[in-house]
Amino acid sequence: MSHLKVIVPAAILLGGFLVSTSASFGKQEYMKATKKQCVYCHVKVSADKDEMNKNLTAPGKYYHEHKSLDGYQEKK
Repeated sequence: MSHLKVIVPAAILLGGFLVSTSASFGKQEYMKATKKQCVYCHVKVSADKDEMNKNLTAPGKYYHEHKSLDGYQEKK
């Protein structure tokens, strides 16, 4: 019975870690290529891919069209 006091909470904790990992639609190669964080191209970060595509900033729209930030001029 004393083993259950340790095993059950450990199993619940492990299960929680496995379930709580969220799908990531952003790709690390984008961050490595642009040297920018997600919020540079997106207004807010979300787990929903469609929502991420809808909330692009000006640099994000430029990246979506050109597949690169080369040539992008920030508006001042």
